[in-house]
Amino acid sequence: MNFIFSEIENFLGYLTVADPLFLELTVILILASVLGVALKKLGQPFILAYLVTGLIMGLSGFFDVAGREALELFSALGIMFLLFLVGLEMDYDTLKAIGKNSLILGLVQMFFSAVTGFLAAYFLFGFSILASAYIAAALSFSSTIIIIKLLTQKGDVDKLHGRLSVGLLLVQDVAVVFILLFLTISESGEFFSGAIIRILAVGVLLFGLMLALGRIIIPVVFKVIGNSQELLFLTTFAWLLFFGLMAESIGFSIEIAGFLGGVALANSSEKYYIANKVRPFRDFFILIFFVTIGSLMAISDFGGVFLPVLFFSLMVVVLKPLVVMLTLRQLGYTKRVNFLTAATIPQISEFSLILAYLGFSMGHISNETFTLIASVGIITFILSTYSIMNSEKFYLSLFGFLSFFEKEIPLEEEKKDSEVSKPVVLIGADKSGKGIMDYLNLEDLLVVDFDPLVTKRLRDKGIECILSDVTDPQLFDYLNFDNTKVVISTDPRTEDNLNLIEKIKDRDKNIKIIIRAEGEDEARRLYDQGADYVLLANQITGQHLGKIINPNFDFSGLERLRKIDLKLINPKNNQ
Repeated sequence: MNFIFSEIENFLGYLTVADPLFLELTVILILASVLGVALKKLGQPFILAYLVTGLIMGLSGFFDVAGREALELFSALGIMFLLFLVGLEMDYDTLKAIGKNSLILGLVQMFFSAVTGFLAAYFLFGFSILASAYIAAALSFSSTIIIIKLLTQKGDVDKLHGRLSVGLLLVQDVAVVFILLFLTISESGEFFSGAIIRILAVGVLLFGLMLALGRIIIPVVFKVIGNSQELLFLTTFAWLLFFGLMAESIGFSIEIAGFLGGVALANSSEKYYIANKVRPFRDFFILIFFVTIGSLMAISDFGGVFLPVLFFSLMVVVLKPLVVMLTLRQLGYTKRVNFLTAATIPQISEFSLILAYLGFSMGHISNETFTLIASVGIITFILSTYSIMNSEKFYLSLFGFLSFFEKEIPLEEEKKDSEVSKPVVLIGADKSGKGIMDYLNLEDLLVVDFDPLVTKRLRDKGIECILSDVTDPQLFDYLNFDNTKVVISTDPRTEDNLNLIEKIKDRDKNIKIIIRAEGEDEARRLYDQGADYVLLANQITGQHLGKIINPNFDFSGLERLRKIDLKLINPKNNQ
């Protein structure tokens, strides 16, 4: 290894005529790109490529990445842009969409993770109170970047477990901002003076000011800009950097300024365009930040933190999912939803690394504690990637052991409902199911859904419901098909629907089965298995539009359909 480093160092000696910063950036980007390609093949997140890049550069001794002022500025900008995008998501509708259950889930998970982490760090491994507090905070959060990316890749963001995970992440993001605000206060060294009251008061005023700007001033500014995307992009950056300077001058960090700057734009109609334009800058600058973290790990003694790293990694991978599943169990969700939600969060967050870096740079924690948190990050990033991507397979493998994570009493109550046999059994009442119900006689309908909020809402309307999941073998013990004419499944999972068809045909071959499919290949498999009709979104849309635009150009039905659709998509009507 030393020979390789020596040869590379000799080669780089020929490049010393180049500007040192330019040379360092070139090497960083090349190495990160190569590692990124390799890790992509393994299905791992790019954050790992950045951390390993920094670790290699630190171990080789080629460049002092952490000692470069320009790279430190880039790192700070990366954090600022990251928090700017978090603030950009903090509009009223998003906060409202978190919901009571996601709020409870987020608070409970963070509390138990933090308390357990602190007690273990302080009493078991002998860390100081402040170091234990940093470790506890780091273990409490999960990675927004990794979870959102992988859920999007799987198409699970809009599913129930995806929505619960996103809601939990939003709660964590808000908590991160409060911790960063606390660090701003602690940097002044005046915890118990008037400084804490002053900064908190100014913080509240700034947050209120940003909300007011977002509703009153920003729309006027964007209206003046008009349709000029270049001017919108320039104005956004000017606003963000200017506000960063102003916030820093009154005692706030530019990281907090980034968040508040995003809050000001959160309610603008241009927020999505702005977010798309800012992300490439965030990705570049945050790359430098993670490379810096990796280079700092290179000067650490891993032997001194080996056991704590293993313990806390195991805690993140095991305890956090257990807390999530137990909490969701108490909230009434099925074991499948509980497990799939829990499978997304067994890692620490990029914000955990940010907190560790800020704590180290401010002298709150030692390099040993910093290395511990970063090492737990690397291990849990790797493991959680596999847990998210293979969550369905893991669920099926562990199905028989997960009954504890589903309440038994509600299921006994469901059996009473199952004594009722209805002509129509609808499996999945959200989204597509809502549109179907609008055309059915509700007295003829029995709904099966795994979201307790959906079943509660429908029961309040007098609709018979069973809280269960199509993957649960016991579901068919609850269902009574004596009077059933048709079963409709809006579940897009092909394997589950194939199993559903087989179970129904074994009961009564005369029952008509209508199944949803994502693509033509899946539709053919379902037809071969015995489905009477397969719902294909593109074909249904085309047929529906064809009926509306008839040869006589009679559009009298458009207004009726418009009213129906507005009723379905209006959140107020779905409470």
